[in-house]
Amino acid sequence: MKKQLLTFSFMLLITSGFCQNNTSNDPIVMEIDGKGVTKSEFLQIYLKNNNNPQFHKDSIDKYLVLFKKFKLKVAEAEALGYDTIPKLKKELDGYKKQLANPYMIDSAQNESLVREAYERTANEVRASHILIRLEQNAKPQDTLIAWNKISEIKRRLEKGEDFAYIAKSKNGSEDPSAVNNGGDLGYFTAFQMIYPFEDRAFKTPIGQLSEVFRTRYGYHILKTTGTRPARGSIKAAHLLVSAGKNATQEEKNNAEKKAGELYAKLKAGEKWDDLVKLYSDDPTSNQKSGELPMFGSGTNQRMVPIFEEAAFALKNDGEISAPIQTDFGFHIIKRLEWKPVRPYNEMKKEIQSKVNKDERAKKTQDSFVDKMKKQYNFQLPKVNGLTWFETNLDSTYFVGKWKADKLKTDLEVFSLDGKIYTQKQFAEFMEKGFRGIKRDEFKKVVESQFNNWVKISVLDYEESKLESKYPEYRALIKEYHDGILLYEIMSDKIWNKSVKDTSGLKNFFNLNRSNYMWQKRLDATIYECNSDKNAALVYKMLKKKKNTSKEIIEKINVKSELNLRVKMNKFDAESTTYLKGRTFAQGRNKPYNFEDKFYVVVLNKELPIMKKEFNEAKGIVTSDYQNYMEKTWLEELEKKHRITFYYDVLYSLDK
Repeated sequence: MKKQLLTFSFMLLITSGFCQNNTSNDPIVMEIDGKGVTKSEFLQIYLKNNNNPQFHKDSIDKYLVLFKKFKLKVAEAEALGYDTIPKLKKELDGYKKQLANPYMIDSAQNESLVREAYERTANEVRASHILIRLEQNAKPQDTLIAWNKISEIKRRLEKGEDFAYIAKSKNGSEDPSAVNNGGDLGYFTAFQMIYPFEDRAFKTPIGQLSEVFRTRYGYHILKTTGTRPARGSIKAAHLLVSAGKNATQEEKNNAEKKAGELYAKLKAGEKWDDLVKLYSDDPTSNQKSGELPMFGSGTNQRMVPIFEEAAFALKNDGEISAPIQTDFGFHIIKRLEWKPVRPYNEMKKEIQSKVNKDERAKKTQDSFVDKMKKQYNFQLPKVNGLTWFETNLDSTYFVGKWKADKLKTDLEVFSLDGKIYTQKQFAEFMEKGFRGIKRDEFKKVVESQFNNWVKISVLDYEESKLESKYPEYRALIKEYHDGILLYEIMSDKIWNKSVKDTSGLKNFFNLNRSNYMWQKRLDATIYECNSDKNAALVYKMLKKKKNTSKEIIEKINVKSELNLRVKMNKFDAESTTYLKGRTFAQGRNKPYNFEDKFYVVVLNKELPIMKKEFNEAKGIVTSDYQNYMEKTWLEELEKKHRITFYYDVLYSLDK
């Protein structure tokens, strides 16, 4: 059923008053459709979006333009009921659970986990694993199939079969990387694997197999193969000569040869930055001297093992490695900076934050639940409401077929903060929560499930109180809520709509076609040489028209892959640095030097300024069309939603 929307005339009021729900501690800076935005909420967003926040009038006014657009879009999403869409509610609930974790832990136990995480940051473990995949909410029959597979593998390993052989085999590990690495994950430290896996690896003695254990990915067996002190973290740069998995052997040979020549040039004293800029095939780093993010112990960044080993083998800053091969090609690595693992007191706050967001925080929840039970006066009734379940449970429970339809009473089973929890509520929990339950005496199963239900109920109840207890948590939830709605309504109203509206897009292009022009271009083949001698040879060979570009490359590069590179395209002369400001005749042109490179240009024809066709400008047209749609949409929203700013509060944010 479509909701009727009230249409408001947009009003921008300059006033010194506060709205009725204002408090002196957190005044309202803005209202939209009667809903207030507090000073703390505005400041949180303002500070996150400004690295160097300024609180003078001009800076605030400039930011308000963006903030108003943001709030208008969120208000429209709420008016259209986006906050009631099940998938968005589920997404927000997921974020709420994650954000709530740091508030629902036992501080004392949490300290021990922080210590443990630091010790595992200061040390590394090496492990191999075999995985049998299984969804978290898998059906019983699928769980049984997976369990039988991993159990059979465990039996084979215990009989002495080779771990790597089984991992690679057809009926072995379901981790795709096992085909290449035999299950070997290399060395890792805290936070680089999911916690249950990390915990098993550090606790399994070297050379021994773990018991079968389950994570959210499925069933695992791991074998710990080594430990060592952490090597710290390293910042490195690389020069990549690309030769991926699908490259031919000839291409790999040429890449290896080229990497070797570049390495020789570096050893002879040529500048790293120059060679990276000219020859590295990594587009994400070749314009910044090949620099990569810091990786290693104490970071979440990991590299493929062979790259990591080669980087850490470099002993001094500025030292370079000989070329190494990975699945991406051939790398020359340069060490930029190395840092040992920092002392505990320097890392404590950082590790604490990671622990609070990590699965390990759940370990402290049992003691936390006990504290909450006391705080909220947890009570068991005099009459045991669990007796019925102990009597009526049967073996069908373990395969998900048991029902509590014979339950006729609805007795209290516990109370929390005065709220009564009953048999029927527990029956619903039992029916849904059968997965992963170990077969045992029915009384023990009921007791275990009851304890699980109490724990979940206490945590859920405390979570429901967090927004009133902790303003910073409430602000975070609001931020995630608005962000989810903003993304969804922008997808519907602008991004997806502009892609689907092909007729509107083409019409916009035709109406604004003069904005999409090709500047003067050169249809040319360009020969880029590393010396004037090679450029002169290319120029001479081009005189004979029978010489193709491929033949010229083969002859010039017979001794070195660095001698010549050929580019064929339609070049924008003004935006191509080595062509800008030059005049070329049709046909071959004499060699010239630009920034230590020598160029021979063969001009096929000069293309005049001309209008772009739709398919040539589609990317930028789509972007412009989206901007046009958004501008028009915002104009409509300003007429629909009523906004009030309280400028005396806004201009005193730093007070």
